[in-house]
Amino acid sequence: MIIIFWISIFLIVYTFVGYGFVLYILVKIKRIFKKPFVFKADIPLPTVSILVAAYNEEDLIEAKIRNTLQLDYPKDKIQLIFITDGSSDQTAAKVSQFQEITLLHEDLRAGKMAAIKRAIPLITGEITVFTDANTFLNEAAIQELVKHYQNPKVGAVAGEKRILVEEKADASSAGEGFYWKYESKLKKLDYELYSNVGAAGELFSIRTALYQPVEIDTIIDDHMIAMRIAENGYIIAYEPGAYAMETASADIKEELKRKVRIAAGGMQSILRLKKAANPFHHPVFTFQYISHRVLRWTIVPLLLFVAFILNGIIAFNTQIAFYQILFAFQVFFYLLSMTGFYFEQRNIRVKILFIPYYFCMMNYAVLAGIVKYYQKNQSAAWEKSKRKV
Repeated sequence: MIIIFWISIFLIVYTFVGYGFVLYILVKIKRIFKKPFVFKADIPLPTVSILVAAYNEEDLIEAKIRNTLQLDYPKDKIQLIFITDGSSDQTAAKVSQFQEITLLHEDLRAGKMAAIKRAIPLITGEITVFTDANTFLNEAAIQELVKHYQNPKVGAVAGEKRILVEEKADASSAGEGFYWKYESKLKKLDYELYSNVGAAGELFSIRTALYQPVEIDTIIDDHMIAMRIAENGYIIAYEPGAYAMETASADIKEELKRKVRIAAGGMQSILRLKKAANPFHHPVFTFQYISHRVLRWTIVPLLLFVAFILNGIIAFNTQIAFYQILFAFQVFFYLLSMTGFYFEQRNIRVKILFIPYYFCMMNYAVLAGIVKYYQKNQSAAWEKSKRKV
């Protein structure tokens, strides 16, 4: 029982904190022996195709188009494709007013991956950039992304996701904002060591020639598209200088729905990305993938329950004070989380409670997502999440 408890504690701490420290040390060692890739300023820019899949985004789509047209990139080297399949509002009509954009629209809603597959044959750019309809990019985003393709080993580049957090933020805003800041730091270290392990749909790009068809029922298509390229030995770069901004989920209920969907997609991707988990193909990448993704999306949320229960049993059956203190700490942490939930329901803002509450919600979402995936209750059709104004 004690052995299982300590294995559980080790994996939990390693997954959420320890991996970051290990990465930091490995990167420090790497810097001693290898200099970073140096980008050249006088190399001609590649042609780029920007793909935007939008579903019922009539309130934001014009602002997204204006933001896209204002990107700092040569107009003769950029192609814009907007896909509005299944939209039942005025999204398609509003996109059609802009002659600079190629509009693809079908009344049938078959999922984001199906929409992307329809667009792929029309792409003319050497680099394909994927970005969501409800996110806004900084002007230099495309130039910052494409510079990494000077390195022939790079097959995809992920941009940074930034959450706009108000000063008086609720748990969904503050928790999501803190999570993505921490994720960004890990991604920077991941890339410096070797490669990123996936990409977020808010902003990422690939070498068009390396695109591989992904199953039509794929739930988190952005992650799968990038990872299939990485499985073939290419690096997924990370560029914080190219960022996509969006507001947080409208409330914790919307954030939970989004997290459950991602968790179901994570389980699906783990079962399909067999080469990524095989250390005989790319050992460093496999180490990063398992440490950063697989543990979070599989056993660690369950181990939180195991560690709590075993710690309680050990604490009540031993005279060793350490186990009793550790159990008291766990109880206190979950009480903070429950208090955060109570305050959130009553619109009371206590920021110190947001992190334990968001942490517990996030891990519950993983378990719920796994169950939903195996029950085949998670649709591949992308769901429009309600966001704060």
